[in-house]
Amino acid sequence: MRATWDEVGKRYYETGVDRAMLYKMKNNAYPFGVPWSGIKSVEESPSGAESNGFYADNMKYFNLTSAEEYACTIGAYMYPDEFAECDGSVEVADGVHIGQQTRVPFGLCYRTLLGNDTEKNKHGYKLHLVYGCEASPSSKTHDTVNDSPEPSEMSWEVNTTPVPVKNYDPTATMEVDSTKTPPEKLKLLEDILYGKDPTSEDADDGVDPRLPLPDEVIALVGVAAVA
Repeated sequence: MRATWDEVGKRYYETGVDRAMLYKMKNNAYPFGVPWSGIKSVEESPSGAESNGFYADNMKYFNLTSAEEYACTIGAYMYPDEFAECDGSVEVADGVHIGQQTRVPFGLCYRTLLGNDTEKNKHGYKLHLVYGCEASPSSKTHDTVNDSPEPSEMSWEVNTTPVPVKNYDPTATMEVDSTKTPPEKLKLLEDILYGKDPTSEDADDGVDPRLPLPDEVIALVGVAAVA
């Protein structure tokens, strides 16, 4: 069949960021999550995976590729109280914090919207799971209130340490596409990521949010079929 371009309903795009969750690391797991309201942007900036050539016998002998690393920058108007320890701050008394403390690693989940030319932003969405995050110190600017007031914006540069994945190389990121994942499996995953309300029809007790490790996510949504 001859290739075609720009078919109706197949002009896809990705936009937005919402439904962010923060999960502090404890004992190499992410057992409890809280919503992060006020996230404005997540700028992904992977690095590495560079090809290095080696020469012998007057020709290129082989290439070695450097390790790939994942990093990002989080932009937000505010952060949850639980993020303070991840940003090197500890509450020593009610409402009193000290800085320059050990930074607690964390995990992150956020959603981007998938759109097309017919359904617009309602076509679907993609869940982004990020593991082994560590926030670096960042600058903050506090401006005077004037005749054009704007809220202060905060940002954090985040580096990651990959976690193990059975049968694959370690990874710091996973993406789950709602348009390609069975709805019942997607719901099970979101009940873990966001928690479950005890008043829901299929819940006897409430379930706190947590960030499942990659092996659990893969087992939950199923292994991809071999082409």
